[in-house]
Amino acid sequence: MFWKILGIIALVWLAFAIFGAVIKGLFAIAVAGAIVFGLYWLFKAVTGKENRDLTKL
Repeated sequence: MFWKILGIIALVWLAFAIFGAVIKGLFAIAVAGAIVFGLYWLFKAVTGKENRDLTKL
């Protein structure tokens, strides 16, 4: 009985460790994407083109 409980605790701990690493990686990718998107909007706003509609990519 002790080994079953210990095994369940170890599996839950391992699942949370993997889930946390995945979330941390996805957060880094989301931040990088937001920075690139913001720089794109800034570039479109600064360029002297006639069409300044920032809602169209």
